[in-house]
Amino acid sequence: MQTVGQLKGLGQKSSEMLAKIGIDPAGQLRTADVFDVYARLHQVMPNVPLNMLYALIGAQENLPWQHIKNERKTEMLLRLDNMGLAPKRK
Repeated sequence: MQTVGQLKGLGQKSSEMLAKIGIDPAGQLRTADVFDVYARLHQVMPNVPLNMLYALIGAQENLPWQHIKNERKTEMLLRLDNMGLAPKRK
């Protein structure tokens, strides 16, 4: 059985974060709505970085998180804004 930490772009720290909300093994993440997962992470860790969302999508799609950030950042920020989770501007 594949663990979350074995997915592309996710490691020990990501695995520990996801374990706090009950996500493991990897199959749970593959079928989850990553925005829901990010929202759940945000509830228990309000400072969860936006890079975690990029990494979650990258893990699902087997792509580097940097690719997700470069190609889909605006789309993702709009969805987070609709969810009330968009990062605050400094």
